[in-house]
Amino acid sequence: MAEATIRDVARRAQVSIASVSRALNGLGNVRQETRERVMAAAAELGYVPHAGARSLSLARAHAVGVVLPDLHGEFFSEFVRGMDREASRRGYVLLLSNIHDESEQAANALRAMRGRVDGLIVMAPHLSAGMLQSALPPTLPSLFINGPEEIDDRPTVRLDNVAAMEAMVAHLVAGGRKRIVHIAGPEGNVDARERVEGYRAAMARHAPGIEPVVLAGDFSEEAGEAAAHAIRANAIACDAVFAANDMMAIGCLQALRNGGADVPGEIAVAGFDDVPLARYLGLTTVRVRIAEMGARAIERLIDILEGGPADQRAERHDAELVVRGTTAARD
Repeated sequence: MAEATIRDVARRAQVSIASVSRALNGLGNVRQETRERVMAAAAELGYVPHAGARSLSLARAHAVGVVLPDLHGEFFSEFVRGMDREASRRGYVLLLSNIHDESEQAANALRAMRGRVDGLIVMAPHLSAGMLQSALPPTLPSLFINGPEEIDDRPTVRLDNVAAMEAMVAHLVAGGRKRIVHIAGPEGNVDARERVEGYRAAMARHAPGIEPVVLAGDFSEEAGEAAAHAIRANAIACDAVFAANDMMAIGCLQALRNGGADVPGEIAVAGFDDVPLARYLGLTTVRVRIAEMGARAIERLIDILEGGPADQRAERHDAELVVRGTTAARD
């Protein structure tokens, strides 16, 4: 079946080719009704704007597209560092993009990679399986990092979040802490959901009879600070805080200490990821070999691009408990 063209979209939406172009490029001089008709027509026809002429888009670009939920912060800088190192070693360059929410712009960002890259790595734990499956070009080799488990027809690199939560809760309980508060990541995020589930299961196993307490967060340092203020202001009975990432743990740690709390004497604090800053602050955390995971994702994808078998298995990576001063055991 021939690929849809911009003329096909214009014909289906009953508008001019110029209107289709303006609508797809997000220009403001298009009525909302027209924009919606164009988007609907493009979705129905499976139309994706070409990055260049058809003859050029069929050529190998020796480029890998990388779509991340964010492009700043120590976690993502480490992740990109690992991917870039392996891509450069294999003679490829990276084309980076980010997606903040589940929207038509997010779908277009994924579709627009076709013609620009040979393959695509997607780390979008906040996007649904349905959205990803509909937006990803079916002929573009792709690999997911911690993607929805419902997508099982593409290779995946996953972190064992549940086992990591188990290890940290067990460590805190062994150190005399039982009233452990968890600061969660954003709702709808696969990693955040798995970490909450792992925390609840570990609490039931290691601290039976203690009610788990989950505070809302969004992976930002500010969310950790807000959680610390809530703990102090609402007098939440706890002797440990385990945040779903290091940045929230760092925000919580600093706010608790600024408020006069004794860490770790009065309350222990732990995080998740082991970003470089965590090491300088002596933060107990779960070490994710971030750069190595990024490099492994690139390695698997390029192996496929260069004729290797399309291994669809979910490759699972373990995290490592790293104990530092913020969770020192009570006397």
